[in-house]
Parts: sequence; C-alpha cells; structure tokens
Amino acid sequence: MKIHRRELLGSAAAFVASATATRAQTLLSLPWRPEAGSPPRPVKPGPWLFFEEQEAAAVEALADRLIPPDPDTPGGKDAGCAVFIDRQLAGPYGRRAGLYVSPPFIKGTPSQGPQDEDDPAVQYRKALAALDQYCRTKKGGAFASLSDADKDAVIGDLESGAAKLDGVDGQAFFDMLLTNVQEGFFADPIYGGNRDMCSWRMIGYPGARYDYRDWVPRHNERYPRPPVSIAGRADWSPRKT
Repeated sequence: MKIHRRELLGSAAAFVASATATRAQTLLSLPWRPEAGSPPRPVKPGPWLFFEEQEAAAVEALADRLIPPDPDTPGGKDAGCAVFIDRQLAGPYGRRAGLYVSPPFIKGTPSQGPQDEDDPAVQYRKALAALDQYCRTKKGGAFASLSDADKDAVIGDLESGAAKLDGVDGQAFFDMLLTNVQEGFFADPIYGGNRDMCSWRMIGYPGARYDYRDWVPRHNERYPRPPVSIAGRADWSPRKT
C-alpha cells in the first residue's frame, strides 16, 4: 500500500496538534499558583523523631566536642546539630531512599563511598549502643557523662581506629558522624541545625540572599547584612524543646 506524502504530513500534523492540545489541557488543569514549587519542609520544634533520649544525649555530647562552643558562637549541641541528624535519620537519608540497597555488599575503596548493608539509621543505632558499652567498660560511664578530657580521648580513638566497638567499625562511624555534624552546623537552619544562623554569622556568609555578587571579590571585608534562611526571613530558626 502506498502512502502519499500529503497524507503522511497531514497525519503527522494531526498527531502533533492532538499531543499539544492534550499537553496544554494537562498543564492548564494543574493547581498552579505563583511561587509554587517543592521547598524543603521546615523542621518543627518537638521531641526526637529518631533518637532515644540516651542516644540523643550521646550525639549532642559528641557534637559539642567536635565543634566546641566559644564566647562568640555556640557549639555543636546548642547549634542544633543533633536535631539536624535526628530529622535526617528519620527521613529519606536514614533509609537511603533512592539508592541501590540490594546485595551483594562488597567493601569498596574510600572513593566509592559507603558499601554497607545497613542504612545510616541502622548504623547510628548500632554504633551508639556499641559506643555506650565501650565507654562504660573503658571509662566507667556513658559517653555523655564523661569529662571533656575523656570524651576527647574516646573521639580520638574512634578517629584513629584504636577504639574497637563491638560489631561496629568505629572509624567509619566517626567519619559519618563528623560529616553529619558539619552538615548540621553549616546547613540552612530550615533543616534543624545552624540555629539562629550562628555559623553563617560567624563566617559572614549571607545565606540565601538573591544576589551578593558585588561582595564576592571584596576579600577580608565582612558582609554588612545579616544572613537569610531559605525560609526567607533573617531571624528565622527552629527551636528544640
């Protein structure tokens, strides 16, 4: 059967017109509104979503030794780093949503990232229990109850691999914890950490301001305006009860 060029073009035009009309109808039927999008959901004050009380106390103490307070800036605890980690572990990050999590699990090189069977939430739960047991055996009490000197000694042993936690790679846990504490300290406060934008104020970071290009080449000059959160207010920050 022969198909004439005019018929072919006509069929193609009809298909395109039909598809365009359908797409236009779909777009017009969306509940579109100005400034619509998928912004992050602000962390709300309230109880821990993932941590048990003893776990939360340990993470707050760990964060406060990794980022100690000084007269001008709060430490990891008061900056809300543990709140940030708690909400992350209770969400998609904690269960590795969107990542391949089926076996086989083969230990890779450091550049290949985590290759563990357990997701971050399970890793934290196991590691914090093992750390509690280690501190009670070696130091006579839970991590949060130790002196600052003993806390620093335990953290140093975790970092070097000298601390042997039962069933847990202490060094790998330290690396994950350090990364998460840093994220909580410097991330937008909408995620639960960096309370009152304390770290941004410390380093003079303008935050989510629309445009500050004029100040990029001005080295060693403090940005004169206060930082702004994704939430759009310079004074916004979540509060933990």
